[in-house]
Amino acid sequence: MLRIHFSELDLARTRLAASSDPLWEIAGSLHRFQSRKGRWAYAGWFRSARLQLHRRGLERAVRNVLLPLYPRATYFPDFLTPVGTDGSIEAGAELILATPGRRIRHEMALLDRAVGAPAWVGQLADLGTRKEFVRLLHDYHEAVVAPYRDHVRARVDAERAARCRALLDGGVEGLLASLGQGSGMRWRPPVLEASYPEDRDLYLNGRGLTLVPSYFTWGQPVSFADPDLPPVLWYPLLDEHRSPQTDTDSSGRSLVALLGRTRAAALHAAVSGATTGELARAAGVSASSASRHATALRDAGLITSVREGAQVLHTLTPVGASVLRAAGQGD
Repeated sequence: MLRIHFSELDLARTRLAASSDPLWEIAGSLHRFQSRKGRWAYAGWFRSARLQLHRRGLERAVRNVLLPLYPRATYFPDFLTPVGTDGSIEAGAELILATPGRRIRHEMALLDRAVGAPAWVGQLADLGTRKEFVRLLHDYHEAVVAPYRDHVRARVDAERAARCRALLDGGVEGLLASLGQGSGMRWRPPVLEASYPEDRDLYLNGRGLTLVPSYFTWGQPVSFADPDLPPVLWYPLLDEHRSPQTDTDSSGRSLVALLGRTRAAALHAAVSGATTGELARAAGVSASSASRHATALRDAGLITSVREGAQVLHTLTPVGASVLRAAGQGD
């Protein structure tokens, strides 16, 4: 178990990241290849990812280079998921390239002690080798992560909307308490307990905590191994993962159904996030009817839904936002 200890100053400095972290999503996706746990939740992605890696000739590089560096174990090198990417893989790549060779050698020694590491990993301390490695990360990201960018963004936006509601209702402690719903975490003031492969304590010491929702993280959150690094906790999205829809005919039929007044009103209500009850009030229908309309909107890929306690919060997907923008331009 991981126990994260908060002071009042830490609570004031705790924040929720604005987006997922592309370098962490790379790490999480590589972990998905190494475990059958949660495979059902990524079934569509898993099939597509394997096909794209084969088509691009990346299978051997992933097997021989990436998987040994990102083992699904108690440790993999911290420098591979640097702080400060601001949602940009390019910024993350620059941070990896700027990592001192001394730190890389130290972390590779830790990796070797934890799970064993190929002899070549020490070469990453050389800038030229690291540049080749960063190019491989770009190629991998473009093949299996970038194609799901809009879907991941929609899921993360829905998660942020749910956590922000908890923040408005109960402050930072309310936000931390809301993380306990299906994420392997529990808020016991002043400690956030998280399911973890090893027993450790992390004292924030006034630095605060950055919470980063992650699409490819499954089952339990992950933090840096080095307690001196800025405190970050990558955690799994709290509702059931679902692969993006690929049945375009089905989506098309659902979009035609949206031309009705009730669903248009519900779609507008979801702009800033709305519960099923709020959709019902906006559309002037019963809660059960609003739930059915929300299902149609969700099947069409226009909204995404996340459970927040006894309620379900609905927010727009990028596609849904585009539909509303187009409708506004046509008025």
